[in-house]
Amino acid sequence: MKKGVRIRTKVVMLTTLAMSILTIIISAIGYYRFNGNVLESYAEYAVAVVKSADTVFDEYGMGDLINERKMDENYELSRLGLNQIKNNFDIKYLYGVYYEDINDLYSLCYVINGKSDEELSQVSSPEEIYSYMGEHCEDDAFDQRSRELMRDCVVNNDTGIRYYESNSPEYGRLITCYTAITDSSGKAVGVVGADIDVNKINRDLNTYLQWVIAAAIIVTLLMITLLVHFINSFITEPVGSIAQSTSDFVQLMSDNVEPEKLVYNKVQVRNHDEIFELSEDVTSLTEGVRNYMANLRHVTAEKERIGAELNVATQIQADMLPRIFPPFPDRHEFDIYASMDPAKEVGGDFYDFFLVDDDHIGLVIADVSGKGVPAALFMVIAKTHIKNRALMGGSPSEILSYANDQLCEGNEAELFVTVWMAIIEISTGKGLAANAGHEHPVLRRKDGNFEIVEYKHSPAVATMEGIRFREHEFQINPGDSIFVYTDGVPEATNANNELYGTDRLLEALNSDLSADAKKRLEIVRASVDSFVGDAPQFDDLTMLAFDYYGKQD
Repeated sequence: MKKGVRIRTKVVMLTTLAMSILTIIISAIGYYRFNGNVLESYAEYAVAVVKSADTVFDEYGMGDLINERKMDENYELSRLGLNQIKNNFDIKYLYGVYYEDINDLYSLCYVINGKSDEELSQVSSPEEIYSYMGEHCEDDAFDQRSRELMRDCVVNNDTGIRYYESNSPEYGRLITCYTAITDSSGKAVGVVGADIDVNKINRDLNTYLQWVIAAAIIVTLLMITLLVHFINSFITEPVGSIAQSTSDFVQLMSDNVEPEKLVYNKVQVRNHDEIFELSEDVTSLTEGVRNYMANLRHVTAEKERIGAELNVATQIQADMLPRIFPPFPDRHEFDIYASMDPAKEVGGDFYDFFLVDDDHIGLVIADVSGKGVPAALFMVIAKTHIKNRALMGGSPSEILSYANDQLCEGNEAELFVTVWMAIIEISTGKGLAANAGHEHPVLRRKDGNFEIVEYKHSPAVATMEGIRFREHEFQINPGDSIFVYTDGVPEATNANNELYGTDRLLEALNSDLSADAKKRLEIVRASVDSFVGDAPQFDDLTMLAFDYYGKQD
């Protein structure tokens, strides 16, 4: 037997998976919290820078200088103030801008910018990195959103300090903080802005994630070690021992040892938990199996004995019915064939045919209520009474009345039997028939089709003493055929719970009108089997066919 993944391996896999998910969740939460807190502190830092720059611009009247497009001594003093702010604060860019045409986003021009001493030391002349009043901003210096926000600031005369975050391939991740530059009348004429490089956040976040993952791996390994130790001691080893003992027990069963030799080695479990209960339940189960096997051996032997007896009963019942065909090889006035297939080992259906005298033949088909052995025993008695009385002479009505009274005596099981019986004068085709609650017979006239012949029934035999059974005369002519059957034929049921019915029966009988009696029964049986399919046979299935040829010259 192929072994699956062991419990210990499953626990390690599930623990690793759970810790990985937990690490991802903690990392994600920490990432967003850390990112948010750092961004907020950077924004506050940028606000302080812009406030300082705006104070310098107000002191030196930068708003009026923008209106006049003038760069005088105050302009240079403003630049020195911006440079000082750059030296004191860790910012990337500090600048002032204005719009030549407020309706044209790309008319943005520089007012001034500030540079730190470190930046100035890297060039031979400050003019190389300074921006001056009226210089157009490069197209990629500000993105579309930045240009729109700064224009709105000027148009709305917004002197509040605003900020936003941007991320571009050219300048990286920045926090831009800005406010309006106003002239002496308080009108907004430009924007002062400061860009702070926050790419350091990414580096800090990466460091944070590395630490979280490393800590998670260490904790996961520790938990796996503890869990494996716990599982080995309290789950895996006890369950493994139970599994091994169970496997040994099953192997003994596979080897078909005697029930007395089926031994289960009980596993001792220290803790009274679910594993302890499992061990006790398995022990109890194996004890039950051992007892079951002992009982099964006895039952099997008894079943084999009963089966052998039923086989004998089946053979006896089959021997009671005429089975040699043709039954009267020296009589050429008729042909007859019959069959009975019980639903169980023995059945309650029976058929019979016999010569009452040289010129009269009796036909009988019957169905005892119920199935199995009781019905079979009742069938034997009913068949015997009917045939014995018929051989003494008399009409079908008289014969059935005699059998009815005999069967009612001591019938505490309240069984009954439906019977169709006919006695036919062989030389003329004249007949008498009685129907005691049985299926209607099927008749075919020469050159015609099989049709059901319906007439009033009498009650079934053995239902009540003293019953007088109706009988009627009929005439069959050379070339005519009679077909009688039990209810197992029309009531045969398929897997969809549909009945075979008399319409399908007639269709089968009329499918080959040239068939002889034997072939006719084979056609009907094949039709029933095809309809029923794999559904089980619920009732005995019995048929009898009689073809009349008349006196032969």
